[in-house]
Amino acid sequence: MKTNQRNTVALCALFLLVACNDAADVNGSRAMGDAAINVVTAKIIYRPLVDEIEALGTASANESIDIQPRVASLIESIEFVEGQLVKKGDLLVKLESSETKAGLALAEAALAESRSLYNRNKALSDTHAISASGLEQLLAQVKVDEAQVEAARARLDNTLIRAPFAGRVGLRRVSPGSFVNTSTVITTLDDISTIKLDFSVPETFLTVVKDGMTIRAGSIVYPNRRFAGTVASIDTRLDPVTRAVQVRAILPNVDGDLKPGMFMTVELQRDRGDVLVAPEQSIVPEGDKQYVFVVADNVVEKRTVELGRRVPGYVVITTGLVEGEEVITEGTGKVRSGSEVNASGAAARETRDSAAGGDVSYADF
Repeated sequence: MKTNQRNTVALCALFLLVACNDAADVNGSRAMGDAAINVVTAKIIYRPLVDEIEALGTASANESIDIQPRVASLIESIEFVEGQLVKKGDLLVKLESSETKAGLALAEAALAESRSLYNRNKALSDTHAISASGLEQLLAQVKVDEAQVEAARARLDNTLIRAPFAGRVGLRRVSPGSFVNTSTVITTLDDISTIKLDFSVPETFLTVVKDGMTIRAGSIVYPNRRFAGTVASIDTRLDPVTRAVQVRAILPNVDGDLKPGMFMTVELQRDRGDVLVAPEQSIVPEGDKQYVFVVADNVVEKRTVELGRRVPGYVVITTGLVEGEEVITEGTGKVRSGSEVNASGAAARETRDSAAGGDVSYADF
C-alpha cells in the first residue's frame, strides 16, 4: 500500500515538472516572438542621374594640305624654314621661270602690235578706208593677244608657290635645284590654331549631342589635362553596322600642344535630372515582381515597386516609394510584413562594423 502511494506521488511530481517545462517553453517562445528584429535601413532620396560615355576620336588640323607645284620646273629657291608659322599669301618656293618670263614678254609684244594696228585702222574707219568687218577682225585679234598675255602671267604666277592659308609648314622634302612636277610634295601646311576632333557616339545619345554642346577630351600624352571644345557638326547618317553617328568637335589649340593624328577620348554626359533611388541590396525579387520592406514606426510593410535603370549600388524607383521612406537594406531575410524591428541607419551600421574590425566605405552615386 505504501509502495503504491509512493508511486502515485512520484508520477504527480513528474507531471508537474513536465507542465512547468511546457509553460516555460511557451513563455520563452512568446518572449522570443515579441522581440524586435535588428535590421539596417536607408532612406529613399532623390539623386541626380547622369549618363556618361567615353567616345574615341582622332584629331585633325583645321586646314591641312600638301604643298605641290602646279607646273613642272626646277626649284630656284626655298623661302620657308621648317616648322615656320606663315601667313596667307606668304611666298614659300620659287621655281625657275626664265622661259615663262620670255613667253610673257612675247605675248605682251604681240598684244602691243595688234593694239597699234587696230588703233591705226580705227582712225581710218571714218574715211571708209577699211571695212567694218576688217576692223572687227583686228579687234578680235587684240582680244586674243590680251588673253595670251593673261595666260602667260598666270604661268609665271605658278612659278611662285604661296601659302593658301595661315598655318605652320612641315618638313621640306626637296632641295634647291630639284626637279619637281605636279605630283611632287614639297612640304605640308597645317592650320592647327584649332583642332577638329572626329568621334562616333551610339544612336542612344543622338538626343543628347547638339551643335554647340561643350565636350571634354583627353589624350594619353597629357594624362592630367582635359581639353574643352564644342560640337561643330553632326553627320546626317548613322553607320548601319555600328548604329553610331559621326560627330565633329572643335578644340581651341592656341598653344599648339595638340597635333593632327592624335588619338583622344571624349567624355559625354546626359543629365536625366533628379530621380528617386533605393539601395540595390534593399530590392527583394520574387518571381517577376520586385519588393522592398518599408519600415514605419518600427513596423515592416512589404511593398511592390517598379524599377527603372540600375546604376552602381542603386536602382531607380519609378513607382511604389516616396522620398523620405526607409527601406531595409540588411536583414530582409529575417522579416515579413507586420514584423517589429529595431532599425538602425548607415551610421549605426558603420559603428557596428568598425567595432567588429571591418572597414565600410560608401560610394557616391
